[in-house]
Amino acid sequence: MSEAATRPTAHATALLASLDPLLREWLPRQRWFAGKGRPIGSFEPVAVTELLPRTAPSGLLHVLLRVRRPLVPAQDTALEGTSAEHTGDCYQLLLGVRRTLPPQLAPALIGHVTEGPLGGQTVYEALHDPRLAALLLERLRMPGRHGVLRFERDMSVGIPSGLTPRPLAAEQSNSSVVYGDTFILKLFRRVVPGVNPDLELPLHLARQGCARVPAPAAWFLAELSGGAADAGEACGLGVLQPYLAAAEDGWELALRMVGKGEAFTGEARALGRATAEVHAALADALPTVTLGRAQIGLIADAMARRLAAAAQAVPALRPYAPGLLTAFEALADLGGEGQSWTAQRIHGDLHLGQCLRSPDGHWSLIDFEGEPARPLAERRMPQPPARDVAGMLRSFDYAAATRDPWAREWATDCRAAFCVGYADVSGRDPRTDPVLLRAHETDKAVYEVLYEARHRPDWLPVPLAAARRLADNGSADAAH
Repeated sequence: MSEAATRPTAHATALLASLDPLLREWLPRQRWFAGKGRPIGSFEPVAVTELLPRTAPSGLLHVLLRVRRPLVPAQDTALEGTSAEHTGDCYQLLLGVRRTLPPQLAPALIGHVTEGPLGGQTVYEALHDPRLAALLLERLRMPGRHGVLRFERDMSVGIPSGLTPRPLAAEQSNSSVVYGDTFILKLFRRVVPGVNPDLELPLHLARQGCARVPAPAAWFLAELSGGAADAGEACGLGVLQPYLAAAEDGWELALRMVGKGEAFTGEARALGRATAEVHAALADALPTVTLGRAQIGLIADAMARRLAAAAQAVPALRPYAPGLLTAFEALADLGGEGQSWTAQRIHGDLHLGQCLRSPDGHWSLIDFEGEPARPLAERRMPQPPARDVAGMLRSFDYAAATRDPWAREWATDCRAAFCVGYADVSGRDPRTDPVLLRAHETDKAVYEVLYEARHRPDWLPVPLAAARRLADNGSADAAH
């Protein structure tokens, strides 16, 4: 293990200093960078590993970089689900290094370094370089260590060499590379100590024989030591899974069908069955807990706090806040009366875009990372399955809103069909627990109001319509 790979040495610090002005300009432009709109204070190298020497014709640097920034107001951090003490994030960078960049790699340019260890070199996003992306796959094919990086794989799965890589453009919080339409490598850009749920849960589901989730073929982690701020616990960095090349994104399929005025109820019911199968497999694979009076009270209080913060930030939500609050009060009241619920590991961010339909009609669930803005410990906590159900119900509303006029009846039919499909497998329709379902759908709608107000104002009427419905009639599954 090289010294530069085990801790941020003076050399690594100097290397990063030479990249500082380039990264300050490049990082905020990346879709996966979470610090947009906030000033960057400083950079701190957590680990630097040379996967290919930078002295080679094209070098490959793996960098774990902590981005420090000034404290943000406590209200903003509460809305984001992070703590007030949160002052920085650790990002995974894969940097290519060349003297000159060929024309085909021009879009990947980060910049030209003028001084320091990389002086005179050109630095670029390595995932766009087929040679470097192929090298990453080769490391995944061969389990072992390289500096702080540990590569592992399922030896029962064949991973051919020479698969042609191509990066996917439609990414947000992570980056992905497809290899020969056979495998897809998902790289977690913002990393924290601990196992990423998007590796942890698919591994458990594969061991349960659940065919609804692509099984991990290989993965890699960072084991930090020495002076690293995150020393002592491995950080999940990426996972290689089968690529469902012929499958269609559930969101795109729903938009096409609602746009044509075609029913989606058959697919919605099949999605409900798929979701219930995944929930059952997760409950078998991992511990479940019982939520009693104290836990239900804490959940309801957290939902109420998120509502208060969102209403303060988005004035359009304020007229509905008293009615929405009754959803959380009703949940707390039931808990106080002795009602309990089972909590387990769930998907955590389920919507139509997290589902893939194969040509034979088989639905798969992907992207088990949960809401990236939430702390990892929170994302790994057992939760009521109703949270996933609520997320999908909200997704049907969003799809219906893309048609003019809104296809409200289409959404109502899909919501009902999904719940029926869920009951086909689980034996229990989620709508038979209306207080729990309403609370989680209300919490999701509040989150959506805040998100749309900040990032997509044109979409704000969609969650506001849900807020009005949930506040007026107090039912998560009532007609719109």
